[in-house]
Amino acid sequence: MQGEKAQREHWGTRFGFLMAAAGSAVGLGNIWRFPYLTGENGGSAFIIIYLICILVVGLSIMVAEFTVGRRTSLAAVGAYKSQNRNWTFAGVLGVLSAFFIMGFYPVVGGWSLAYMLKSVTGLLAAPEAIGDVFGAFISAPIEPLVWTLLYMLLNVVIVARGVSAGIEKASSVLMPTLFVLLVIIIFKGLSLAGATAGLTYLFKPDWSQVSGATVLAALGQSFFTLSLGMGCMITYGSYLKKDENIPSNAVTVVSLDTLVAIMAGLAMFPAMFAFGLEPDAGPGLVFVVVPAIFAHMGAIGPLMSIIFFAALTIAALTSSMSLLEVVVAYLIDERNMDRKPATWLTAGVMTVLCTLSSLSMGALSGVTLFGVGFFDLFDILTDKIFLGIGGMLLAIFVGWFMKKEDLRNEITNDGTLTFGLFEVWYNIIKYVIPVAIFIVAVMGIIDIPQRGLMLFGLAIIAVLMAFSKKL
Repeated sequence: MQGEKAQREHWGTRFGFLMAAAGSAVGLGNIWRFPYLTGENGGSAFIIIYLICILVVGLSIMVAEFTVGRRTSLAAVGAYKSQNRNWTFAGVLGVLSAFFIMGFYPVVGGWSLAYMLKSVTGLLAAPEAIGDVFGAFISAPIEPLVWTLLYMLLNVVIVARGVSAGIEKASSVLMPTLFVLLVIIIFKGLSLAGATAGLTYLFKPDWSQVSGATVLAALGQSFFTLSLGMGCMITYGSYLKKDENIPSNAVTVVSLDTLVAIMAGLAMFPAMFAFGLEPDAGPGLVFVVVPAIFAHMGAIGPLMSIIFFAALTIAALTSSMSLLEVVVAYLIDERNMDRKPATWLTAGVMTVLCTLSSLSMGALSGVTLFGVGFFDLFDILTDKIFLGIGGMLLAIFVGWFMKKEDLRNEITNDGTLTFGLFEVWYNIIKYVIPVAIFIVAVMGIIDIPQRGLMLFGLAIIAVLMAFSKKL
């Protein structure tokens, strides 16, 4: 399974890279979490705060991750190790984050695939029963597992083909398709009587709802929505050619991610309010409330439902294949494995975790660790602990442990490009972002009711730090 060290793969085109990186950033959180947070935190008031956070924190971190990846031409673990071996643990933390996220993400991706079929096999026939259908489906022992396996297979087929032939080609088709599908849904929703109430809910500023919690929510969303802190952008950056403009690419990726999030809100809320449905958070919004919208549309409902869940599947797929690539790239770089066996091995272990996550909704619902099922265990470990700390570590590493001139040379392509905001970016990375992300990370950790799980997650990080030089 091991072979000689192959020449580093690169993206074939700038468009392909942008679609892949934007696809990694665009995921399930864009489709339901951003619209919900916007509506609950003052509409466009939240969007304004969110955009500020994106510009200050999200964009700066993305530039940093691309820079570290391209400078070292290595994925997360190797990138840290090559610069400072004491920091190897930060790269391993990123790989662990990607690994655990893929312990539950394909389960939800499988649900989305299944709902494309269910849209034309009776799901919309009884709107009042859609919630019960969803509950029965996710708690079933076999059906959701089949869809999870199918979804995982899609990831494997793409990633096993490589960076240019697999991830880039797939993203170059999937991302434009996602935009087209969302536009179709938006136009249909806006054409409905009463749709303006949804626009008001989404975009009318309500500063009375803005508080410290709103700012923290915006900061957290701006960070987590961009696939930062989990090694994805370092890994994708490692495949960048030396003549690529890192700041320009980062701006484009961040802009596309934000655009999709806003489009997702436009795709759901106008139609939701047109039919008098109340918004809800989490999977319930996507798999219960949204199908109810299409159930009210009559004959065109099933088609619109298929289009929506196709868009959701694409958003999930472009993210999950980047997460799979993080671990695969680690095995290729650090364990000298060939791509195909590394992909199948990684996917195989992830499928075991996904099986536990899926069954935790039903057959294994009584089996818990630290008071939560496997699905929630993987979700909380990553979302509340690993990602925030991983992003904070990256900012500290880049700002305090990498040479300033090395960063300047990498970002400006050895002086051939102009980056007039370098000093601003550098000081934000060095001083502002570590504090900002520390606050978000601490608030997230404190918010975990299961203290045992909180201590377990922090213990994992402590062990990685203690054995950093041996990793």
